[in-house]
Amino acid sequence: MRFAAQIGRPPALETLLMAMHYRATLAGYPLSFPLPCFPLFPMTDAFLIAGIDEAGRGPLAGPVMAAAVILDPARPIAGLADSKILSATRREQLAVEIRAQALAWALGRAEAAEIDQINILQATLLAMQRAVATLGIAPDHALVDGNRCPTLACSCQAIIKGDVTEPAISAASILAKTARDAELRQLDARYPQYGFARHKGYPTAAHREALRRYGPCPEHRRSFAPVAAALQSGVREE
Repeated sequence: MRFAAQIGRPPALETLLMAMHYRATLAGYPLSFPLPCFPLFPMTDAFLIAGIDEAGRGPLAGPVMAAAVILDPARPIAGLADSKILSATRREQLAVEIRAQALAWALGRAEAAEIDQINILQATLLAMQRAVATLGIAPDHALVDGNRCPTLACSCQAIIKGDVTEPAISAASILAKTARDAELRQLDARYPQYGFARHKGYPTAAHREALRRYGPCPEHRRSFAPVAAALQSGVREE
């Protein structure tokens, strides 16, 4: 147990300072908070921050996936970045390292039917909640990519472009993206006429044309306009 001297520091500020220490340690610059003139207050070195990100908000089909990752400051992972700027090969390589070296990681998902029922934003937040709930270790604080936080048992901070600036969020973005891509490859084997392995469910011209020709499959999101339009056109469902 490490001790930092402090007086009457509110819990929210305590969490912020602990988060700063943890994030700086991940970046290779550990901080200390010497406050020798105040009473001692326990500050554990085991303060845990989970990075959270999602993949699959924009596609017309398949689940929205979320990942939560608690990185180990003692085992840094080189090359973490926003999954969207990494090659597919590099994403897969990093995903293996993240799963092997993180203190904890977990995936959560919301299915197409849930997206249609509660909307894509709420389904995304639900997938994030499920990911955090599945972690083997409960985090003390969470960092989420974007501008909205899910309701969690711990404190939470939303960071726009956090997948670029926060290693734990970058790691989560990589796990969410690689997991969802694998899922869409499986869907492609079941419904080869849509080309899911190529476009991962996003509304490309080829995907829209397949919708017009074959109608939606059970994994299509019926609340999304192109899918709804295909249904209204009278094309039979696959």
